[in-house]
Amino acid sequence: MITLKLSKPLIFMFMISLIIGCNKNSVKGGKGSSQATGWKINSKDGGFQSAAKYKGQPAGPGLIFIEGGTYTKGNVKDNVMRDWNNSPTQQYVRSFFIDETEVTNEMYGEYLYWMKAVFAENFSEIYKAALPDTLVWRNPLGFNEDMVLNYLRHPAFQQHPVVGVSWQQAVNFAKWRTDRVNEQILVNEGYIREGAIIPDSINDGYAFNSKAYLLDPSSAYGGKMNQLASDKSKETNDDGEEKIEYATREKGVLLPEYRLPTETEWEYAALALREIRQENIYRGKKKFPWDGEYTRSGKKKNLGDQLANFKLADGDYGGIAGWSEVGSGITTSVRSYPPNDFGLYGMAGNVAEWVADVYRPIIDEEANDFNYYRGNVYRNPVIGEDGKLITVDAENASYDVQPGALLEEVQKTEDLKDRVNYSTGDNRNFNDGDRNSVRDFTLEGDFKRMYNSPTGDDGEERTTLIDDQARVYKGGSWLDRAYYLDPGQRRYIPGTMTTNYIGFRCAMSYLGESRISEKPKR
Repeated sequence: MITLKLSKPLIFMFMISLIIGCNKNSVKGGKGSSQATGWKINSKDGGFQSAAKYKGQPAGPGLIFIEGGTYTKGNVKDNVMRDWNNSPTQQYVRSFFIDETEVTNEMYGEYLYWMKAVFAENFSEIYKAALPDTLVWRNPLGFNEDMVLNYLRHPAFQQHPVVGVSWQQAVNFAKWRTDRVNEQILVNEGYIREGAIIPDSINDGYAFNSKAYLLDPSSAYGGKMNQLASDKSKETNDDGEEKIEYATREKGVLLPEYRLPTETEWEYAALALREIRQENIYRGKKKFPWDGEYTRSGKKKNLGDQLANFKLADGDYGGIAGWSEVGSGITTSVRSYPPNDFGLYGMAGNVAEWVADVYRPIIDEEANDFNYYRGNVYRNPVIGEDGKLITVDAENASYDVQPGALLEEVQKTEDLKDRVNYSTGDNRNFNDGDRNSVRDFTLEGDFKRMYNSPTGDDGEERTTLIDDQARVYKGGSWLDRAYYLDPGQRRYIPGTMTTNYIGFRCAMSYLGESRISEKPKR
């Protein structure tokens, strides 16, 4: 018997040759082909198209990028007021965008101009519903009629934060802003022809709606989308048929919706904890949006200056004449005070701000500690008998659902019986400690509801003012003492109410990895 001895180098070379031979026989499509099937992608001859050149989500107008992370939500200092609705919980927030400043009178004035041009003639109630309540400035024992008449529209106040808006009005503004920003993007990218989006040219009320466009592009503008398409987006095939290219969701052209920030997002952005970060830990805690225990600056350049607009003491809203504390006795322009370390203005004073959440006293970190938010109401577009999505028209339009939007309905419980992550469409009162949140909720008997604030005067005895319309607002205002400058403090009122000290700013979700090495370009 002959034994053949092979050297180790020879064996290694044989194995390399075998691997190379196998690779030559593998099915590969080459460059520009699918990793899944080997078929060509983005071919000029058609087929599957992928957004291979997508460079990431840019910041929308007015927005600042906030990199997400973990933080302690709620009260982290001495609880002098003995509040128990902001007990500290550890939460994680995904990266997002938020407005650099509160929405100003000028910004809201643009909204009112557009609403009047589009809806005032045929849908006057929609326009009227957008108007802020200017009577919030009245006080039975104060003279403020000049504010009632001038604060919203006079140029002296155009850079001041808008007030007198309800939670629903703030939500409606965010929806409008989404549509106008995305509409301009479609013009810039050549999907809609120039001049087609001028408000005065839209006289039937069927304005552009982002959600309708993404789900059914041809239904946009009340079904007139194809008439407004630019020549660049049109293509004629060999049979002479005209085909229109749309900015579908797969292209990544349009931005996500502007919306109110969640309470968790707002608080995280206001704290700007990266200012006290050292490597992978936070060095201490923060009571205010700036680093320090006091409301005055400790920096040499502006030593002793107040860092926010708030009520200094009883009868003192801005210091004495000749030695002003920068405050003006009411609101100030939105950039009057230094920004926090994220570059955000007015996160401590000036006006308090609406956030998206429904109010409940307890933040249930055991139920969720990731992007915490109470207020989810899941809706589905309504599909007609012809199998097409139904668009809101003049008959079913309302102050919060405008012509051109998709008609939607809350998801039905019977359609969710096989789901494991949620079981009802309306989750505003989910797991909030009331009768519906306990195991014996089906038992018969006379049980007191925990949250039974009335929607009308029905004469019943009430145990609380908390209900599913109670909305959270955050931050201090020109009317508040320093205690409420702490981002961890939380208050609530019904979302239908308006005041002269609550405004708002918008936020936008960031689509992509939560942690990135560079901030998106502004």
